[in-house]
Amino acid sequence: MLMYSSSESPWKSLDPDVTSPFILPPERRKTLNQRFYQSGQFAKKAAVSVRALRFYDRLGLLQPSAHTEAGYRLYTDADFFRLQQILALKFLGFALEEIKYCLQVGPTSLKETLALQKAMMQEKRARLESVIQAISETEPLLQGNGHDWEAIIHVIQVMHMEQTNDWRKKYFTDEQLKQMEELSKQSYSEEARQKLAEWGKNWTEADQERANQQWAALIAELKRLVASSQDPAGSEAQALAGQWMGMIQQFTRGDTDVLEGVKKMTSANLRGQTPYPPFFGKEDGAFLDKMLETYQERQGA
Repeated sequence: MLMYSSSESPWKSLDPDVTSPFILPPERRKTLNQRFYQSGQFAKKAAVSVRALRFYDRLGLLQPSAHTEAGYRLYTDADFFRLQQILALKFLGFALEEIKYCLQVGPTSLKETLALQKAMMQEKRARLESVIQAISETEPLLQGNGHDWEAIIHVIQVMHMEQTNDWRKKYFTDEQLKQMEELSKQSYSEEARQKLAEWGKNWTEADQERANQQWAALIAELKRLVASSQDPAGSEAQALAGQWMGMIQQFTRGDTDVLEGVKKMTSANLRGQTPYPPFFGKEDGAFLDKMLETYQERQGA
C-alpha cells in the first residue's frame, strides 16, 4: 500500500484543497494521472448527496478510487462514469442489488435484463391503464346525489379480476399448470397451500418478473463462485448466502411450514420434475448446500 505526503504526491492534478496524504489500493493505481475529487466536490459534480455516495460505498456499488490518510474518500472521473451508470439504471426502475448485478455481468447480460425490465414496465403501464379505465367507468355512477356503491365496487372488482386473472397461462400450457398443481399438493401441506393462496391474491405478473430477475442475479453469482473455485465459507459466498436467505425469508415470511414446501419443490426441480428447467447443476447445488449450511451455523440457526 502506497502512502505519500502532500509535498511528494505524484497526483499533480489533485485539487489544491486536498492536502492530506492519501492511500491508493494496488488495484486502483492505474488512476495515478487522473484528477481526484473529495466527496463534496464529487457529489456536486454528479448532482447527488454525499450521503448517497456513502450509501453506495457501503453497498459496494461505487467505491472511491482512493482515501486520504485521514480516511476521506477520493473519486475520479472513472468513478463519475460508473455513478452515471448507476443513476441511469436506477432511473429505469432497477433496485440497487439488481444494479450491482447489472454492472458485474456486463453489456451482454445487461441487454437481456433491460428487455425484461422493459416488459415489466409495459405490464405496469397496462395495469395503470386498467385503473384509469376503472375510474372512467366509475365516474358516471357518481353523478347526481346518490352513490351506487354496490355498482361501483362491482366495476372495480371486475377490473381487478381482469388484471390478476391467471397470467401464468401466458407462460405455461394447461398441462404444465396441472403438473405444477400436483407438485404443489405433494410438496406443501394444505395449511401452507392456503397461506400461499392468500398471499398470492395480489401477486401480479410484474411481481413475478421482479422475483425472477432477483433470483436470476443470485443464481448467476452462485455459478460465478463455483466456476472460479471459491470457498463456500469465504466472504463472497457468505455474502451471497445472506442475500439468498433474505429472498427465501421474503417468500416464506418466516413460516417453517411453507419453507419445508419450498425445499421439496426445489428438490423436485433439480430432479427435472417441474415443467421448467432445473435452476442449476449438481455441482452448483452442492456448493449452495455447503454455503447455506455454513451461513446458518455462523448465524446460530
